[in-house]
Amino acid sequence: MAGGKLSARQKMINLMYLVFIAMIAMTTSKEILSAFSLFNKKFESANELAVASNTNLLKGLKTQAEEKPSEFGVAYNNAQQISTIANEFFTYLESQKKMILDKGKFAAAYAEEGSLPAEEMDKGDALDEFWFTGDRLTKNGQAFVDRINKFKSDVNAVLGDDVAYNPAKETLERRFSTADVPNKDGKKQTWLDYNFKGFPAVASYTKLTAMQNDIKATEANLYNVFLGNTVDEATSLKNYEAIVIPDKNAFFAGEKFTGRVVLGKYANVTPTKLVVGSDELDLDREGAIDSTGAARIEFTVGNVGEHEIDGQFTFLEKGEQLPIDFKGNYVVVPRPKTATISADKMNVVYRGVANPMTISFAGVTDDKVKASGNGLSPKGGGQYVMNPGSGKEVTINVTATLDDGSTARDSKTFRIKDIPAPTGTISKQSGVVKLPKRNVEVGTVGAELNDFVFDLPIQTTSFKVKVPGQPTINVAGTKMNAQAKAAIRRARRGDQITIFEIKAKIQGNNKYRLKNVSPVIVEVTN
Repeated sequence: MAGGKLSARQKMINLMYLVFIAMIAMTTSKEILSAFSLFNKKFESANELAVASNTNLLKGLKTQAEEKPSEFGVAYNNAQQISTIANEFFTYLESQKKMILDKGKFAAAYAEEGSLPAEEMDKGDALDEFWFTGDRLTKNGQAFVDRINKFKSDVNAVLGDDVAYNPAKETLERRFSTADVPNKDGKKQTWLDYNFKGFPAVASYTKLTAMQNDIKATEANLYNVFLGNTVDEATSLKNYEAIVIPDKNAFFAGEKFTGRVVLGKYANVTPTKLVVGSDELDLDREGAIDSTGAARIEFTVGNVGEHEIDGQFTFLEKGEQLPIDFKGNYVVVPRPKTATISADKMNVVYRGVANPMTISFAGVTDDKVKASGNGLSPKGGGQYVMNPGSGKEVTINVTATLDDGSTARDSKTFRIKDIPAPTGTISKQSGVVKLPKRNVEVGTVGAELNDFVFDLPIQTTSFKVKVPGQPTINVAGTKMNAQAKAAIRRARRGDQITIFEIKAKIQGNNKYRLKNVSPVIVEVTN
């Protein structure tokens, strides 16, 4: 295309080719921006799980410190300091994320949509002006870098000079390094410039969420290090604890108690003697010892209420008998008289939908529970499906066969509701929307059940289109026909095109008639 004099036709072809390449680049850009929003959601979910996990680790350290202060006291004190440092830095990064939304004017869209407006966050000018001035950092940019370095120094101050913490310190530095970074040309850039300058706002926001994830990972790693440093020496059986593990949490009056007594680390060590209360159990009986060294204990439980169980494990260590005492508790409860019936996804059941339900009876296995009701079908394992018919209510009756052969019965009534009216859409947008005429011509007309507890596949079968000054046009399917497209082309800027009487059905369920679909109004923008 570069040599010689080009004809008018060839110039036009070349121009169209460039426009086509530009359109591809724009599409790819939108996909990348949406991917950042998806990654941000995944990081946020991971952070929520990490918070819960770290809380449990800290609680475990506290319990150990209370029971064994000489072994775990210092570790728990260090862990508390790390928790405070990590939470403060996590909160600081959250404030920086809020700053990106506020300065970029994305906060309102984020609050409305419940997720990042990725395609709107394609520029990072606001953040660039806040953190950079020319080739230098602003005071705010330098303050951000200083805050990262403060987090590292605070953590290192807690760890001190103990060489056992060196691997953790190296991991900390690697995760939160702010050293200069060589770019693709081999020239060094400041860490902040390399990672944030010129990036879309959605990318910078996601990077901060990922950094929050690194904080939680660092916190968890240090808690585990503290635990490891305090129990490495616990290799002798004298440092193990015997634990009573009942087969279930509560037993019926007169029922036989079944459970296991195990060592805390499940060491593969076979006991030589097992005493429960004043009775010595036969270790040669079938199933008395399993492959992990766990011993099964059996005895007839007492009356309703809480009871204590105690006994002694005896092991052979270095040629000598080593006795280990154990204690535990179990609760005896009355035999059940009521069932537990719950709808997995709702407080009511919906007509036209296969409603999943879990039905069980406290203390009774699923194979001994029977449930019945109009439209109820068993799926196995306590799982059922309810397809309600006519009427406003449906009653489920449950019968359970207890271990002694007797039966217990219960029932529960559920309200029946119809599926709510779907919302009409064009190109996944509903209500009053603004679109170019071309977008209306090629758009897909659909129907969605907003905020419904089930994700039902809705299929649009037909609709009507009204363009100001044009007769109403009937369209079959989900796309504009030739007549509708012609009418839309005659619309003027500011005209409101109404898409109404949208007919839709549930895929795979032609019998159920959905309520009227709401219309869509499109204001023409060009």
